[in-house]
Amino acid sequence: MRRKDGALARKAVREALVSLAGLLTVVVINPAGQEIGRLVDVICRWRGERYPPVAGLVVKVGHRTAYVPVAAVADLSPDGVRLNSARVDLRDFQVRDGEVRLAHDVLDHQLVDVDGVRVIRASDLYLARVEGTWRLVGAEVGLKVLLRRIGPRRLHRRPAPEKVLDWAAIQALGGPEREGTAARQVRLRAPNSALRTLRPAELADLLEHLGRGAASELLEMVEPGQAADALEEMHAAELEALLREAPTAQAARLLEKMEPDEASEALRDVPDAERERLLGAMRPEQAGRLRTLLGYAEGTAGALMTSLLVTASADRSVADVVLELRGQAEHAADLDAVCVLDGEGALVDDVPVVQLLLAEPGTQMGELVQEPGPVTVTPDAPLSEVVERLTDTRRHSVVVVDDQHRPVGRILADDLVDALVPERGRFRVFRLLP
Repeated sequence: MRRKDGALARKAVREALVSLAGLLTVVVINPAGQEIGRLVDVICRWRGERYPPVAGLVVKVGHRTAYVPVAAVADLSPDGVRLNSARVDLRDFQVRDGEVRLAHDVLDHQLVDVDGVRVIRASDLYLARVEGTWRLVGAEVGLKVLLRRIGPRRLHRRPAPEKVLDWAAIQALGGPEREGTAARQVRLRAPNSALRTLRPAELADLLEHLGRGAASELLEMVEPGQAADALEEMHAAELEALLREAPTAQAARLLEKMEPDEASEALRDVPDAERERLLGAMRPEQAGRLRTLLGYAEGTAGALMTSLLVTASADRSVADVVLELRGQAEHAADLDAVCVLDGEGALVDDVPVVQLLLAEPGTQMGELVQEPGPVTVTPDAPLSEVVERLTDTRRHSVVVVDDQHRPVGRILADDLVDALVPERGRFRVFRLLP
Protein backbone atom coordinates (compact mmCIF):
# COMPACT_ATOMS: atom_id res chain seq x y z
CA MET A 1 0.00 0.00 0.00
CA ARG A 2 1.47 3.37 -0.99
CA ARG A 3 0.30 6.54 0.71
CA LYS A 4 -0.72 9.31 -1.62
CA ASP A 5 1.52 11.68 0.30
CA GLY A 6 4.36 9.20 0.74
CA ALA A 7 7.75 8.91 -0.87
CA LEU A 8 6.65 5.98 -3.04
CA ALA A 9 3.96 8.15 -4.61
CA ARG A 10 6.79 9.81 -6.54
CA LYS A 11 7.77 8.03 -9.74
CA ALA A 12 11.42 9.01 -9.43
CA VAL A 13 11.65 7.30 -6.03
CA ARG A 14 9.88 4.13 -7.22
CA GLU A 15 12.23 3.82 -10.17
CA ALA A 16 15.32 4.23 -7.96
CA LEU A 17 14.51 1.64 -5.29
CA VAL A 18 17.46 -0.40 -4.05
CA SER A 19 16.76 -3.73 -2.38
CA LEU A 20 18.50 -4.39 0.93
CA ALA A 21 18.56 -8.11 0.12
CA GLY A 22 20.26 -7.25 -3.16
CA LEU A 23 22.92 -5.24 -1.33
CA LEU A 24 23.94 -7.82 1.23
CA THR A 25 27.34 -9.39 0.47
CA VAL A 26 28.05 -7.12 -2.53
CA VAL A 27 31.66 -5.99 -2.88
CA VAL A 28 32.83 -2.65 -1.53
CA ILE A 29 35.49 -1.04 -3.72
CA ASN A 30 37.66 2.07 -3.56
CA PRO A 31 37.93 4.62 -6.40
CA ALA A 32 40.68 2.52 -8.00
CA GLY A 33 38.35 -0.47 -8.22
CA GLN A 34 40.13 -2.47 -5.53
CA GLU A 35 37.99 -4.61 -3.30
CA ILE A 36 37.99 -3.55 0.35
CA GLY A 37 35.42 -5.96 1.69
CA ARG A 38 31.80 -7.01 1.47
CA LEU A 39 28.69 -5.24 2.74
CA VAL A 40 26.88 -7.09 5.54
CA ASP A 41 24.43 -4.47 6.85
CA VAL A 42 23.09 -0.93 6.46
CA ILE A 43 22.77 1.40 9.44
CA CYS A 44 19.96 3.95 9.75
CA ARG A 45 19.53 6.76 12.25
CA TRP A 46 16.22 6.37 14.08
CA ARG A 47 14.92 9.68 15.36
CA GLY A 48 11.22 9.50 14.62
CA GLU A 49 11.50 10.57 10.96
CA ARG A 50 9.03 9.11 8.46
CA TYR A 51 11.92 7.83 6.35
CA PRO A 52 15.01 7.06 8.48
CA PRO A 53 18.26 8.30 6.84
CA VAL A 54 21.16 5.95 6.19
CA ALA A 55 24.06 6.68 8.56
CA GLY A 56 26.58 4.19 7.23
CA LEU A 57 27.44 0.67 6.16
CA VAL A 58 28.76 -2.37 7.97
CA VAL A 59 31.54 -3.95 5.91
CA LYS A 60 33.33 -7.25 6.44
CA VAL A 61 37.03 -6.54 5.97
CA GLY A 62 39.09 -9.69 6.36
CA HIS A 63 38.36 -11.09 9.79
CA ARG A 64 36.92 -7.91 11.25
CA THR A 65 33.78 -5.86 10.88
CA ALA A 66 34.20 -2.19 10.01
CA TYR A 67 31.93 0.83 9.81
CA VAL A 68 31.86 3.10 6.75
CA PRO A 69 30.03 6.43 7.19
CA VAL A 70 27.58 7.24 4.43
CA ALA A 71 29.58 10.38 3.57
CA ALA A 72 32.31 8.06 2.24
CA VAL A 73 29.91 6.30 -0.17
CA ALA A 74 29.88 7.46 -3.80
CA ASP A 75 27.45 4.85 -5.13
CA LEU A 76 25.18 2.21 -3.63
CA SER A 77 23.70 -0.44 -5.92
CA PRO A 78 23.25 -4.22 -6.26
CA ASP A 79 26.34 -4.16 -8.50
CA GLY A 80 28.46 -3.05 -5.58
CA VAL A 81 29.35 -0.19 -3.29
CA ARG A 82 31.88 2.35 -4.53
CA LEU A 83 33.62 4.66 -2.09
CA ASN A 84 34.57 8.22 -2.93
CA SER A 85 38.05 8.27 -1.47
CA ALA A 86 41.13 6.06 -1.53
CA ARG A 87 41.70 6.91 2.11
CA VAL A 88 38.77 5.69 4.16
CA ASP A 89 38.58 5.52 7.93
CA LEU A 90 37.36 1.95 8.42
CA ARG A 91 36.34 2.21 12.05
CA ASP A 92 35.58 -0.87 14.11
CA PHE A 93 31.84 -1.32 14.00
CA GLN A 94 29.78 -0.62 17.10
CA VAL A 95 26.07 0.17 17.26
CA ARG A 96 25.48 3.61 18.72
CA ASP A 97 22.40 5.04 20.40
CA GLY A 98 19.73 5.99 17.89
CA GLU A 99 21.06 3.66 15.20
CA VAL A 100 19.45 0.50 13.81
CA ARG A 101 20.92 -2.32 11.73
CA LEU A 102 18.39 -2.94 8.97
CA ALA A 103 19.38 -6.54 8.20
CA HIS A 104 19.86 -7.52 11.82
CA ASP A 105 17.08 -5.56 13.57
CA VAL A 106 14.33 -5.03 10.98
CA LEU A 107 14.52 -7.54 8.13
CA ASP A 108 12.36 -10.62 8.90
CA HIS A 109 11.13 -9.08 12.17
CA GLN A 110 7.57 -8.19 13.13
CA LEU A 111 6.22 -4.85 11.94
CA VAL A 112 2.75 -3.32 11.90
CA ASP A 113 1.22 -2.16 8.63
CA VAL A 114 -0.95 0.56 10.16
CA ASP A 115 -2.82 1.37 6.95
CA GLY A 116 -3.55 -2.31 6.26
CA VAL A 117 -4.15 -3.06 9.98
CA ARG A 118 -2.04 -6.21 9.98
CA VAL A 119 1.12 -7.66 11.46
CA ILE A 120 3.79 -8.34 8.84
CA ARG A 121 7.37 -9.51 8.58
CA ALA A 122 9.52 -7.58 6.16
CA SER A 123 10.91 -10.00 3.60
CA ASP A 124 12.86 -7.15 2.04
CA LEU A 125 13.52 -3.48 2.70
CA TYR A 126 14.10 -0.72 0.17
CA LEU A 127 16.37 2.31 0.10
CA ALA A 128 16.23 5.29 -2.22
CA ARG A 129 17.79 8.72 -2.55
CA VAL A 130 15.27 11.30 -1.37
CA GLU A 131 16.40 14.88 -1.88
CA GLY A 132 20.04 13.86 -1.89
CA THR A 133 19.88 11.59 1.17
CA TRP A 134 19.76 7.81 1.23
CA ARG A 135 16.70 6.76 3.25
CA LEU A 136 14.66 3.69 4.16
CA VAL A 137 11.48 4.19 2.12
CA GLY A 138 9.67 0.86 1.91
CA ALA A 139 9.18 -2.77 2.85
CA GLU A 140 7.97 -5.82 0.95
CA VAL A 141 6.35 -8.94 2.36
CA GLY A 142 5.45 -12.36 1.08
CA LEU A 143 6.78 -15.80 0.25
CA LYS A 144 7.77 -14.79 -3.27
CA VAL A 145 10.15 -12.21 -1.85
CA LEU A 146 11.77 -14.82 0.39
CA LEU A 147 12.15 -17.19 -2.56
CA ARG A 148 13.71 -14.40 -4.55
CA ARG A 149 16.25 -13.88 -1.78
CA ILE A 150 17.35 -17.52 -1.72
CA GLY A 151 17.26 -17.88 -5.51
CA PRO A 152 19.91 -16.80 -8.03
CA ARG A 153 21.57 -13.54 -7.08
CA ARG A 154 20.41 -11.87 -10.29
CA LEU A 155 16.86 -12.07 -8.90
CA HIS A 156 17.75 -10.25 -5.66
CA ARG A 157 17.83 -6.91 -7.36
CA ARG A 158 14.33 -6.98 -8.83
CA PRO A 159 11.94 -4.99 -6.62
CA ALA A 160 8.29 -4.77 -7.58
CA PRO A 161 7.46 -1.12 -6.75
CA GLU A 162 3.70 -1.69 -6.95
CA LYS A 163 3.96 -4.22 -4.10
CA VAL A 164 6.25 -2.22 -1.84
CA LEU A 165 4.66 -0.78 1.32
CA ASP A 166 5.47 2.86 1.95
CA TRP A 167 7.56 3.08 5.13
CA ALA A 168 5.38 5.96 6.40
CA ALA A 169 2.59 3.38 6.82
CA ILE A 170 4.81 1.07 8.91
CA GLN A 171 5.11 0.94 12.69
CA ALA A 172 8.37 -0.76 13.55
CA LEU A 173 8.72 -2.49 16.89
CA GLY A 174 11.94 -3.05 18.74
CA GLY A 175 11.02 -5.62 21.32
CA PRO A 176 12.09 -6.99 23.61
CA GLU A 177 10.96 -9.78 21.26
CA ARG A 178 12.85 -12.91 22.26
CA GLU A 179 14.70 -14.54 19.43
CA GLY A 180 16.94 -17.39 20.50
CA THR A 181 18.93 -16.18 23.49
CA ALA A 182 19.02 -12.51 22.50
CA ALA A 183 16.53 -9.74 23.05
CA ARG A 184 16.08 -6.75 20.79
CA GLN A 185 16.04 -3.71 23.05
CA VAL A 186 16.07 -0.88 20.55
CA ARG A 187 12.95 1.23 19.97
CA LEU A 188 12.80 1.23 16.20
CA ARG A 189 10.74 4.36 15.72
CA ALA A 190 8.49 6.88 17.37
CA PRO A 191 4.76 6.04 17.39
CA ASN A 192 3.12 6.34 13.98
CA SER A 193 0.39 8.99 14.25
CA ALA A 194 -1.98 6.70 12.31
CA LEU A 195 -2.13 4.38 15.34
CA ARG A 196 -4.60 6.82 16.90
CA THR A 197 -7.11 6.06 14.14
CA LEU A 198 -7.30 2.32 14.84
CA ARG A 199 -10.56 1.01 16.28
CA PRO A 200 -10.29 -1.07 19.50
CA ALA A 201 -11.07 -4.32 17.65
CA GLU A 202 -8.39 -3.58 15.05
CA LEU A 203 -5.80 -2.84 17.71
CA ALA A 204 -6.83 -5.99 19.60
CA ASP A 205 -6.32 -8.07 16.46
CA LEU A 206 -2.82 -6.65 16.05
CA LEU A 207 -1.96 -7.36 19.69
CA GLU A 208 -3.08 -10.97 19.35
CA HIS A 209 -0.76 -11.51 16.40
CA LEU A 210 2.31 -9.85 17.88
CA GLY A 211 4.94 -11.41 20.08
CA ARG A 212 4.50 -10.51 23.76
CA GLY A 213 7.38 -8.02 23.87
CA ALA A 214 6.21 -6.32 20.69
CA ALA A 215 2.61 -6.25 21.97
CA SER A 216 3.70 -4.51 25.17
CA GLU A 217 5.65 -1.98 23.14
CA LEU A 218 2.68 -1.27 20.88
CA LEU A 219 0.47 -0.72 23.94
CA GLU A 220 2.93 1.90 25.18
CA MET A 221 2.61 3.76 21.87
CA VAL A 222 -1.15 4.41 22.10
CA GLU A 223 -3.21 6.36 24.60
CA PRO A 224 -4.02 4.40 27.80
CA GLY A 225 -7.76 4.62 27.13
CA GLN A 226 -7.34 3.31 23.59
CA ALA A 227 -5.11 0.51 24.88
CA ALA A 228 -7.64 -0.48 27.56
CA ASP A 229 -10.48 -0.54 25.02
CA ALA A 230 -8.40 -2.85 22.84
CA LEU A 231 -7.73 -5.24 25.73
CA GLU A 232 -11.48 -5.50 26.30
CA GLU A 233 -11.82 -6.78 22.73
CA MET A 234 -9.14 -9.49 23.02
CA HIS A 235 -9.87 -13.19 23.39
CA ALA A 236 -9.61 -14.35 27.00
CA ALA A 237 -6.60 -16.63 26.51
CA GLU A 238 -4.63 -13.98 24.61
CA LEU A 239 -5.47 -11.31 27.18
CA GLU A 240 -4.52 -13.56 30.09
CA ALA A 241 -1.14 -14.30 28.49
CA LEU A 242 -0.50 -10.64 27.77
CA LEU A 243 -1.29 -9.59 31.35
CA ARG A 244 1.00 -12.27 32.77
CA GLU A 245 3.92 -11.43 30.51
CA ALA A 246 3.66 -7.63 30.36
CA PRO A 247 5.62 -5.51 32.87
CA THR A 248 3.65 -5.39 36.13
CA ALA A 249 3.27 -1.60 36.19
CA GLN A 250 2.03 -1.51 32.60
CA ALA A 251 -0.48 -4.34 33.09
CA ALA A 252 -1.82 -2.79 36.31
CA ARG A 253 -2.19 0.62 34.67
CA LEU A 254 -4.15 -0.87 31.77
CA LEU A 255 -6.43 -2.85 34.08
CA GLU A 256 -7.24 0.36 35.95
CA LYS A 257 -8.27 1.97 32.67
CA MET A 258 -10.53 -0.94 31.68
CA GLU A 259 -14.18 -1.02 32.68
CA PRO A 260 -14.40 -2.72 36.10
CA ASP A 261 -16.41 -5.70 34.88
CA GLU A 262 -14.01 -6.30 31.98
CA ALA A 263 -10.98 -5.97 34.25
CA SER A 264 -12.36 -8.38 36.85
CA GLU A 265 -13.26 -10.87 34.14
CA ALA A 266 -9.70 -10.70 32.81
CA LEU A 267 -8.24 -11.19 36.30
CA ARG A 268 -10.34 -14.31 36.90
CA ASP A 269 -8.32 -16.07 34.21
CA VAL A 270 -4.96 -15.11 35.74
CA PRO A 271 -3.29 -17.48 38.26
CA ASP A 272 -3.78 -16.43 41.89
CA ALA A 273 -0.19 -15.30 42.49
CA GLU A 274 -0.15 -13.21 39.31
CA ARG A 275 -3.55 -11.73 40.15
CA GLU A 276 -2.32 -10.59 43.56
CA ARG A 277 0.80 -9.13 41.98
CA LEU A 278 -1.31 -7.04 39.61
CA LEU A 279 -3.82 -5.95 42.25
CA GLY A 280 -0.96 -4.96 44.54
CA ALA A 281 0.41 -2.64 41.86
CA MET A 282 -2.90 -0.77 41.47
CA ARG A 283 -4.24 2.19 43.38
CA PRO A 284 -5.99 0.93 46.55
CA GLU A 285 -9.41 2.26 45.48
CA GLN A 286 -9.25 0.52 42.09
CA ALA A 287 -7.89 -2.70 43.57
CA GLY A 288 -10.63 -2.73 46.21
CA ARG A 289 -13.33 -2.30 43.58
CA LEU A 290 -11.96 -5.24 41.59
CA ARG A 291 -11.55 -7.44 44.66
CA THR A 292 -15.24 -6.88 45.43
CA LEU A 293 -16.25 -8.02 41.95
CA LEU A 294 -13.90 -11.00 42.13
CA GLY A 295 -15.56 -12.04 45.38
CA TYR A 296 -18.78 -12.94 43.56
CA ALA A 297 -19.16 -16.43 42.17
CA GLU A 298 -18.87 -16.90 38.43
CA GLY A 299 -22.20 -17.19 36.65
CA THR A 300 -23.90 -14.72 38.97
CA ALA A 301 -25.05 -11.14 38.49
CA GLY A 302 -22.34 -9.88 40.86
CA ALA A 303 -19.57 -11.40 38.77
CA LEU A 304 -20.95 -9.92 35.55
CA MET A 305 -21.86 -6.42 36.72
CA THR A 306 -19.83 -3.24 36.42
CA SER A 307 -19.49 -1.27 39.63
CA LEU A 308 -19.38 1.98 37.68
CA LEU A 309 -22.56 3.88 38.51
CA VAL A 310 -23.82 7.45 38.39
CA THR A 311 -26.26 8.16 41.20
CA ALA A 312 -28.31 11.23 42.12
CA SER A 313 -30.58 12.33 44.92
CA ALA A 314 -34.14 13.36 44.02
CA ASP A 315 -33.41 17.05 44.53
CA ARG A 316 -30.41 17.26 42.17
CA SER A 317 -30.96 19.16 38.93
CA VAL A 318 -30.74 17.55 35.51
CA ALA A 319 -28.06 20.10 34.55
CA ASP A 320 -25.88 19.00 37.48
CA VAL A 321 -26.21 15.31 36.62
CA VAL A 322 -25.52 15.95 32.93
CA LEU A 323 -22.30 17.73 33.92
CA GLU A 324 -21.23 14.67 35.93
CA LEU A 325 -22.02 12.38 33.00
CA ARG A 326 -19.86 14.46 30.69
CA GLY A 327 -16.99 13.99 33.10
CA GLN A 328 -17.47 10.22 32.68
CA ALA A 329 -17.44 10.30 28.86
CA GLU A 330 -14.65 7.70 28.67
CA HIS A 331 -17.05 5.21 30.29
CA ALA A 332 -19.96 6.04 28.00
CA ALA A 333 -20.44 2.39 27.01
CA ASP A 334 -21.35 1.49 30.61
CA LEU A 335 -23.56 4.49 31.43
CA ASP A 336 -27.02 4.22 29.91
CA ALA A 337 -29.00 5.41 32.96
CA VAL A 338 -28.73 7.27 36.28
CA CYS A 339 -29.80 5.75 39.61
CA VAL A 340 -32.07 8.06 41.61
CA LEU A 341 -31.73 7.41 45.37
CA ASP A 342 -33.78 8.24 48.45
CA GLY A 343 -32.34 9.70 51.66
CA GLU A 344 -31.15 6.24 52.81
CA GLY A 345 -29.32 5.51 49.56
CA ALA A 346 -31.94 3.02 48.35
CA LEU A 347 -32.83 2.88 44.65
CA VAL A 348 -35.98 4.76 43.69
CA ASP A 349 -35.72 4.68 39.91
CA ASP A 350 -33.24 4.16 37.06
CA VAL A 351 -33.60 7.11 34.67
CA PRO A 352 -32.33 6.53 31.09
CA VAL A 353 -29.76 9.02 29.78
CA VAL A 354 -32.04 9.77 26.82
CA GLN A 355 -34.71 10.95 29.26
CA LEU A 356 -32.20 13.41 30.73
CA LEU A 357 -31.52 14.80 27.27
CA LEU A 358 -35.20 15.55 26.79
CA ALA A 359 -35.68 17.21 30.19
CA GLU A 360 -35.23 20.89 31.00
CA PRO A 361 -31.86 21.60 32.71
CA GLY A 362 -33.57 22.99 35.82
CA THR A 363 -35.75 19.90 36.31
CA GLN A 364 -35.10 17.95 39.53
CA MET A 365 -34.28 14.26 39.18
CA GLY A 366 -37.23 13.34 41.40
CA GLU A 367 -39.58 14.75 38.77
CA LEU A 368 -38.29 12.15 36.28
CA VAL A 369 -39.20 9.19 38.50
CA GLN A 370 -42.06 7.19 37.02
CA GLU A 371 -43.73 3.80 37.04
CA PRO A 372 -43.18 0.88 36.62
CA GLY A 373 -39.93 1.51 38.53
CA PRO A 374 -36.39 0.15 38.12
CA VAL A 375 -35.40 -3.32 36.93
CA THR A 376 -33.26 -4.98 39.61
CA VAL A 377 -31.59 -8.25 40.58
CA THR A 378 -29.48 -9.28 43.56
CA PRO A 379 -25.73 -10.04 43.26
CA ASP A 380 -26.25 -13.79 43.69
CA ALA A 381 -28.93 -14.00 40.97
CA PRO A 382 -28.04 -16.50 38.21
CA LEU A 383 -27.63 -15.29 34.64
CA SER A 384 -30.90 -16.95 33.67
CA GLU A 385 -32.75 -14.59 36.03
CA VAL A 386 -30.94 -11.57 34.58
CA VAL A 387 -31.94 -12.67 31.07
CA GLU A 388 -35.54 -13.09 32.17
CA ARG A 389 -35.69 -9.65 33.79
CA LEU A 390 -34.22 -7.92 30.74
CA THR A 391 -36.39 -9.71 28.18
CA ASP A 392 -39.57 -9.15 30.19
CA THR A 393 -38.96 -5.42 30.58
CA ARG A 394 -37.12 -4.81 27.26
CA ARG A 395 -34.62 -2.57 29.05
CA HIS A 396 -30.97 -2.10 28.03
CA SER A 397 -29.66 -2.77 31.52
CA VAL A 398 -30.56 -4.06 34.97
CA VAL A 399 -29.40 -2.62 38.30
CA VAL A 400 -27.82 -4.96 40.85
CA VAL A 401 -28.93 -4.07 44.41
CA ASP A 402 -27.96 -5.32 47.88
CA ASP A 403 -30.35 -6.54 50.58
CA GLN A 404 -31.19 -2.93 51.50
CA HIS A 405 -32.03 -2.12 47.88
CA ARG A 406 -28.94 0.05 47.46
CA PRO A 407 -27.37 -0.13 43.97
CA VAL A 408 -23.98 -1.86 43.82
CA GLY A 409 -23.63 -2.36 40.07
CA ARG A 410 -25.21 -2.57 36.65
CA ILE A 411 -25.43 -5.28 33.97
CA LEU A 412 -25.85 -4.10 30.40
CA ALA A 413 -27.57 -6.17 27.74
CA ASP A 414 -24.47 -6.34 25.55
CA ASP A 415 -22.33 -7.62 28.44
CA LEU A 416 -24.93 -10.29 29.07
CA VAL A 417 -24.75 -11.35 25.42
CA ASP A 418 -20.95 -11.53 25.69
CA ALA A 419 -21.26 -13.78 28.75
CA LEU A 420 -23.82 -16.10 27.16
CA VAL A 421 -22.14 -16.38 23.75
CA PRO A 422 -18.41 -15.68 24.40
CA GLU A 423 -17.15 -17.26 21.19
CA ARG A 424 -19.21 -14.88 19.06
CA GLY A 425 -17.01 -11.88 19.88
CA ARG A 426 -17.66 -8.55 21.51
CA PHE A 427 -21.01 -6.87 20.98
CA ARG A 428 -21.49 -3.18 21.65
CA VAL A 429 -24.71 -1.16 21.81
CA PHE A 430 -24.30 2.47 20.80
CA ARG A 431 -24.82 4.80 23.76
CA LEU A 432 -25.28 8.54 23.73
CA LEU A 433 -23.94 10.81 26.45
CA PRO A 434 -25.20 14.38 26.67
